[in-house]
Amino acid sequence: MDDAKEEIRARLSVEDVVGQYIELKRAGRNLKGRSPWGVDKTPSFMVSPEKGIWHDFSANKGGDIFSFIMEVEGISFREALEKLAAQAGVELKKYSGGNKRVAERKQRMKEILELSCRYYQFCLTKNEKVCDYVFNKRNLTKPTVKEFRIGYSPNTGKALVQFLTKKGYKMKEMEVAGVLNQYKGDLFRGRMMVPFIDSVGVIGYTARILGKGEPKYLNTPETLLFNKSRFVFGLVQAKESIRQNGFVVIVEGNMDVISSHQAGVKEAVATSGTAMTEGHLKMLSRLTGDVRLAYDGDAAGVKATERAIMLAGDLGINLSVISDYHGAKDPDELIQKDPKLWQEAVKNYRPAVDWLLDKYEENLDLNSGPGKREYANLAMKLLKNVTHSVEKKHYMQLVARKLDCSVDDLSENKIVETPAKRLKKANLEASSDVLAGIKDNLQAIVVYGGVTGVKGVEIPEDETRLTELEMIFEERYKDWNKLALEKEAKALLTRYKVEMGKQEVEMLNVELAKAEEAGDEDLQAEILRKIMVLKRG
Repeated sequence: MDDAKEEIRARLSVEDVVGQYIELKRAGRNLKGRSPWGVDKTPSFMVSPEKGIWHDFSANKGGDIFSFIMEVEGISFREALEKLAAQAGVELKKYSGGNKRVAERKQRMKEILELSCRYYQFCLTKNEKVCDYVFNKRNLTKPTVKEFRIGYSPNTGKALVQFLTKKGYKMKEMEVAGVLNQYKGDLFRGRMMVPFIDSVGVIGYTARILGKGEPKYLNTPETLLFNKSRFVFGLVQAKESIRQNGFVVIVEGNMDVISSHQAGVKEAVATSGTAMTEGHLKMLSRLTGDVRLAYDGDAAGVKATERAIMLAGDLGINLSVISDYHGAKDPDELIQKDPKLWQEAVKNYRPAVDWLLDKYEENLDLNSGPGKREYANLAMKLLKNVTHSVEKKHYMQLVARKLDCSVDDLSENKIVETPAKRLKKANLEASSDVLAGIKDNLQAIVVYGGVTGVKGVEIPEDETRLTELEMIFEERYKDWNKLALEKEAKALLTRYKVEMGKQEVEMLNVELAKAEEAGDEDLQAEILRKIMVLKRG
């Protein structure tokens, strides 16, 4: 794939790719803009057209056009490669090598799904009854139907099969694309078709029955292209609005997403046919740290929110809940009532922990001993996922006041956390970011500042990494003299060692917790000795 990458790089300039997401302005030989991750107060995102690289000084990220698309879109390298190849007009199958067979199979699947989508769109236009359902009963507009590529699957046995056969596709190819049932007929019949679309095109469908029958919704099975644990419905259509407005709304159903976009809240997305996963949240966290849940207030909604808090706490996301539906059961029903009410609801969100604590209180008698005990257990289990010490203290005090007890009383009865939770991923990631920033500066000084004798600093061989370091040096150190660079390198190296020590102590604390649970006193003593040595420096 190296040849394919080089061909894409030759056809697409870094400024054109980045410029689709960030407004860039000339700054000498380079271009400068604001971080797409919203972490800078002044423009700190640099692009070097002549070197073909970018570096975000506020987020300690950088690389070429492929790494940029991976970061900003929240997708894998393969997906970034396919997206940029399509943009550059490069046929990847020519460069497939050992994976040629898989690449060809995926390409045929994409063709089948794209053709079937166009076929379903055409069938919708030719069926008055279905048009009445889509445009009148569901109140969808033509622009919305066009944007989400909504169609209709005929209620016959093999309409799509016959169409694709005439186009030269085999039954086996249709099967792996996920459009056939077990009897080799059409999987989708008599349904409103809503395609799953990602950055490279149609990858599957969710289909709603129009008349009576089960299941109400039928989804594409998992295939080489579609993985429900990674796919976020509506993200392709929502990305730009999420980036511009700095938040995302997660709703339960795909129709909620479509109605929300039509109502002007284009930041709405949904997980499709599965509970929220860490993969879903990680993908969204690349775009924004402000995640608003629009779930039902029933038991299932409470459970989904609890799960989201557990996942978000490890990712450093601010999680909140939208719950004022004015009597409607979900966003779609509220939008049918009045789109403005949904627009207002999205702005009136509450922190997810506050919302959940209120839900617990609604279902328990806090005037009774058993009620207080149950509330305390639920609250403490929830609060173990709150990572920030000040925020956690706030909620501990809030719960204590509700139960007319002290924070110490709650702490004595707290839920024991697992070793994995004692060391929060967010803290480790923050520590890793600090180390990465120090390492960037050290390597830049050693490679381009002519500073020698700095032990433990590796010189990278990767060309993209070297040009990124050159940009870092030019931006931060190009006017420094040799003596100042040597002092800076010494200070950075000292700081790097300190931060490495802190990280090692944190990792040892995890091992210590495991040893405590196992009751291994000898191992505990050994780990404690290592921690003491590290702390003494």
